[in-house]
Amino acid sequence: MTRERSSSPESGLDLHLDCSGRPDSGALAEALRAAIRDGRLAAGTRVPSTRALAQDLGIARGTVTRAYVQLGTEGFLLTRQGAPTTVAERLRTGEPPEPAARPAPRAPRWDFRPGRPNLSAFPRKDWLAASRRTLRTMPADELDYGDPQGPLALREALTQYLRRARAVHTSPDRLIVCNGYSEALSLISRVLHAQGASSIDFEDPSLPHHRTIAEDNGITVHGVPVDDGGIDVSALRSHAAVITPAHQFPLGVTMRAQRRTALIRDAKAAGRIIVEDDYDGEFRFDRQPVGSLQGMAPETVIYAGTASKTLAPALRIAWLALPARLVEPVREMKTHGRYGPVFDQLALAELVRSGAYDQHVRRSRTAYRARREQLLHGLDGLRTRHRRYPAGISAGLHLTLRLASGGPDEPEIMARARSRGVELKALGPWWVQPGEHPPGVVIGYAAPAEHAFRPALEALLDTLDP
Repeated sequence: MTRERSSSPESGLDLHLDCSGRPDSGALAEALRAAIRDGRLAAGTRVPSTRALAQDLGIARGTVTRAYVQLGTEGFLLTRQGAPTTVAERLRTGEPPEPAARPAPRAPRWDFRPGRPNLSAFPRKDWLAASRRTLRTMPADELDYGDPQGPLALREALTQYLRRARAVHTSPDRLIVCNGYSEALSLISRVLHAQGASSIDFEDPSLPHHRTIAEDNGITVHGVPVDDGGIDVSALRSHAAVITPAHQFPLGVTMRAQRRTALIRDAKAAGRIIVEDDYDGEFRFDRQPVGSLQGMAPETVIYAGTASKTLAPALRIAWLALPARLVEPVREMKTHGRYGPVFDQLALAELVRSGAYDQHVRRSRTAYRARREQLLHGLDGLRTRHRRYPAGISAGLHLTLRLASGGPDEPEIMARARSRGVELKALGPWWVQPGEHPPGVVIGYAAPAEHAFRPALEALLDTLDP
């Protein structure tokens, strides 16, 4: 059997039919019947006119007419005087039922999951303007496969922004744009494993998904305790360590200056690579944002940033500022992976260059600071004999509520939350080392839309107050 193709200008339809040579009306009818049965021609689809299909297939128009008449008689096609011929609605009899579509997951009514910004505040107008300017001015060669490191325009814009806003010391040739932080961490893990690293240190607690990425790339994960000053530097053992120094996830602590100095000194002495996950470093509420670790030691620290918290996770745009010796290995690894959406990346470059990105971050910081104050006021006013201890309140998009002994435990609070349509996270599953750990819940207060924040907060407080 050969596959003939009809591309009809009248119907605008590319039609692939399984038939051989110059089919007769019976063979053509069977080919069309098969296309309808297997769903290639859906109900309501306009099929080519008899003249157009005959011309495309190089057969007599009468052959096509007879095939259409036969299929109309059988109920496969719907023909009406003065109207185009279309595929008819048909009852499926004697055919196996189609698999039921998996229902889409229901979004929680009151969303306090950590790690999510207020998506309703996405700067649509600024993004649209940046996209239009990009499409109007971008050179044609940007439409090619592109550089595995990402568009130069974005890397140049990020270089200036990161130097100014996060004290990152880098250059466009040392930046690699990734499809989200997950790909960034995967690239780092694969390169480290290829260079002989057998283990990597993660903060304990930390996000299980990130630890899984490292494990899936052949590296053993070790958990290193975190206290009020940040990660315990003396407990580091691996060739690399992934840390969140500006606002530890999930405990929310900020690494103290003395601990930062000790971390860098220890890493240099041990030849250890530090991966700095600066996922929400722009959002500091009690003073200016804490500068990056990378600025203290650019050849020791890999800086990882993302637009997921400042703009939206759906953009899937993250970046790595790399030590010079790691640029080529990571670039080579990226070459074998997925390139990012160039239009979105160039739109982000324009957003940063225009200053609209800074303005959006400042607006967001103001809005999140107000939410944090409302949340803390509500927690202080809970009428309960069991004291809660909020932690991580000085920065970021979440806080961790430590639970006092004798009060509701994690399972009880999570059950109450589900019954009220409130979504938050328990601290328990995020510990690396098994054993007894302080209980708590992690509350992300950025996700609810502005108009819904007050009723969402009331539902949350009702959940926490037995």
